Amino acid sequence: MGDTRESDRAVAAVWRHESTRLIAGLVRMTHDVGLAEDLAQDALVAAVEQWAGSGVPDNPGAWLMAVAKRRAVDHFRRAETLRRKTEELGRDAAEWHVPDFAAAVDYIEDDVLRLMFMTCHPVLSTEARVALTLRLVGGLTTTEIARGFLAKDATIGQRVSRAKKTLTEARVEFDLPTGPDRRERLAAVMGVIYLVFNEGYSATAGDDWMRPALCEEAMRLARILAHLAPDEPEAHGLQALLEIQASRTAARTGADGKPVLLLDQDRSRWDRLLIRRGLDALDRADKLDAPVGPYVVQAAIAACHARAARADDTDWTRIAGLYDVLGQVAPNPVVEVNRAVAHGMAFGPEAGLAVLEPVEAGQALAGYHLLASVKGDLLGKAGRRAEARAEFERAAALTGNARERDLLLQRAKDSS
Repeated sequence: MGDTRESDRAVAAVWRHESTRLIAGLVRMTHDVGLAEDLAQDALVAAVEQWAGSGVPDNPGAWLMAVAKRRAVDHFRRAETLRRKTEELGRDAAEWHVPDFAAAVDYIEDDVLRLMFMTCHPVLSTEARVALTLRLVGGLTTTEIARGFLAKDATIGQRVSRAKKTLTEARVEFDLPTGPDRRERLAAVMGVIYLVFNEGYSATAGDDWMRPALCEEAMRLARILAHLAPDEPEAHGLQALLEIQASRTAARTGADGKPVLLLDQDRSRWDRLLIRRGLDALDRADKLDAPVGPYVVQAAIAACHARAARADDTDWTRIAGLYDVLGQVAPNPVVEVNRAVAHGMAFGPEAGLAVLEPVEAGQALAGYHLLASVKGDLLGKAGRRAEARAEFERAAALTGNARERDLLLQRAKDSS
């Protein structure tokens, strides 16, 4: 029993490390994302069955690929036999052939980037991109994805199945886009990774303030992307942003599990290794000497916080200036809400409220709880306590996260 458990753990570890390259290589060979995943899963089952007795091979990734290739050859040979039989019966059939798997080169890293571009293809909805990326690139099970997003297993399973079917029906090529298409597709990949991280960092619903497993997976994907696209400053910027943000995880909750806001956090609990990795990634982005994008600017903002030993040491004037740049590079109402915070800290609460005025007038964020929360904070600092209390209560009513709701209600009470 002990050997079986040890073998199962080894298989799980190998799968976690090798599944992305395995599936990516199989997609290139078969041109069918659904078939590629099935073949990879078959290889995994074979590993579970055989490694308990034989032990983990010296090159487990190559072992899995060899098994998957054999299964692929069997699949196409069966298809070829079916084609011949249907021709004998005088029926039309699709043209089948057995690919030359022996000539295929294993573990070409471009395959992983191609897989990322495929799972984040614009033909898919955002929800489908997230689920399929976590399933095929992240190697997460349907249950793990469902748990991360508080969804039912069946819902995620159907989402993944529909996504693979959509890619097949749309005949999406397993390729590396070029020119403007590459930039757009790269932005889609980064958008999915950022969305996954944010859902883990500040859960939109449920009882937990954070879901660290999603943050970890997003960081892993960001590191892979930065490695595969070394000449893309935004890929390094995204990695930097996520590493630095994640460095605060341990300090974001107190001993009672309640959220702790940034300025109140014990900075000795920030993860210095993640901060160093984030700053290194930001430095790599800066050295590419390319026009700045939103992830690089956001990473630079996060770096300002990371470099401040105490909250009082924070360079809010620089942060406000960076948010002004971000507002030009990636204009949207949510950026303006954060810009209001920065201007309020740098130049006083009335300056922050002035930034918020056009956001409120636009009504685009009428149901956004953080708009009300930020306004409440600025009103409180301006001495307008009754108005602040009303805004915190409104924010509490709008959020779907139980921990955040409790925090906002406490802030409303403190404003009384």
